[in-house]
Amino acid sequence: MSIISANSSAAQAIVGEPEVVEDARVAEQSAAWAQLKDAAIALREMQIKDGSIPDAAHHAAARDLVGAITAGIRALAPAFPHDAEYLAASVADFERWVATDFATPDFLDSLMAFQPQQHRVDGIRHLVVFPMYTQNGSSDRLVEALIVETIWPEFIAALEAGDYGNKLFVSLRLVDFTPGYDTNSAVLFPETVAMREIPSFTWGAIFQDREAARYRRVTRAAAEITKLELPERAAAMLDDQALTERAFVMWDIIHDRTHMRGDLPFDPFMIKQRMPFFLYSLEELRCDLTAFRESVRIERTLGARSEAGEELTASEQEMLEHAGLVQYAVIFDRIFRFAITGSRVRNYDGLGGQLLFAWLHQRGVLHWTDTALTFDWAAVPDAVVALGDAIDELYWRSIDRPKTSHWLAAYDLVRGVLTPHPASRWARGLPDEILAGAPKGFTDAVLDDEFPLSMFFEALDKKMKPVIESTVGIRGSDA
Repeated sequence: MSIISANSSAAQAIVGEPEVVEDARVAEQSAAWAQLKDAAIALREMQIKDGSIPDAAHHAAARDLVGAITAGIRALAPAFPHDAEYLAASVADFERWVATDFATPDFLDSLMAFQPQQHRVDGIRHLVVFPMYTQNGSSDRLVEALIVETIWPEFIAALEAGDYGNKLFVSLRLVDFTPGYDTNSAVLFPETVAMREIPSFTWGAIFQDREAARYRRVTRAAAEITKLELPERAAAMLDDQALTERAFVMWDIIHDRTHMRGDLPFDPFMIKQRMPFFLYSLEELRCDLTAFRESVRIERTLGARSEAGEELTASEQEMLEHAGLVQYAVIFDRIFRFAITGSRVRNYDGLGGQLLFAWLHQRGVLHWTDTALTFDWAAVPDAVVALGDAIDELYWRSIDRPKTSHWLAAYDLVRGVLTPHPASRWARGLPDEILAGAPKGFTDAVLDDEFPLSMFFEALDKKMKPVIESTVGIRGSDA
């Protein structure tokens, strides 16, 4: 049988009018979801990178598959009444795509109707269907279908309503998904959707269940390998997915809002541009360390009030409980997972993990002695906060610096902690023709692996690689 005939047969087998689903809590078990998901997976095989289906020989089968997708959406829609406008717009966008003979898809209308940040209620679910790429997953804009669940405990709502307002932040749990999320992707961002123009975005979502599950598996293995005796509360996270998820929500809501707050240089890092990758390392680390610093402040403030005999509210008690967990999560996720995940080609998250480890080691609060890892936990918070202060100082001073001078100062901060590659032109001192030239010359001179792994991380990487690779596509129930 030819590929085209096989596609047509598969499409005809999938198409149907499934029964209406009225309970989102069991949507992933329904025939409607199975039909929608199977049709999306079959349709992906016909799409090219921009999401279009240029081969006319596939169009008949593609029409049937889109019909199966829209029938599935209609059958599932009653279970998601809060998304009624979006789901109706999604059907319309799919039908318009068919009418264009499967040109580059345009799902702007349904994207604008999808507003999950307006429904931040713990446990509420969404059906999400878009042609999109998935960050750290696929760079192709293929049809993805997901059922997701909101994670929004009361203490997070209280944090967001107080000092940590972030109206764009959405915290989610993966329930079921198509292959674009059977990857390392742990975010759902509107800018990844295929659309005719770029609007102002009003939300961004992170799958905290995947972040927590990866953390638990990796940290458990790394602690065993490094003979690290975890503090009692840190050890409790490894046995409690829900506890870890809540800690990650607290971490990320503060991290996310930090990107556009603080004494930022005129050209902030959130603007997409080409620059040396270590600048992105410092920006992501700055946001993580701000979450760490604020968690230390919350823990100390609420702890002092409690010790003074003041009765905390239920939300404040949870904030106090989770503030310490956020600190463990930032340290262990950065050191054990970030530092050795991904390639050595401009790995800015990896560099941030290396930097945090070396900073703590050189300040005597982290020790690798007799092939065992230990921490002086009482001194750790202030040492971590000091690294955040150093990055903040760099940013504040760079408000008065030219861009490339800021780049050079940032490099000096990093190489004051980490050893550059022996062949580094930056470490030897850039020649005058680069220093006097355009910023592109500075960026081109950075090695792909400007700051190689230390011997500690080289050894850890060899032992941890299978564990890290095993977290691809992980969900909370897998950890």
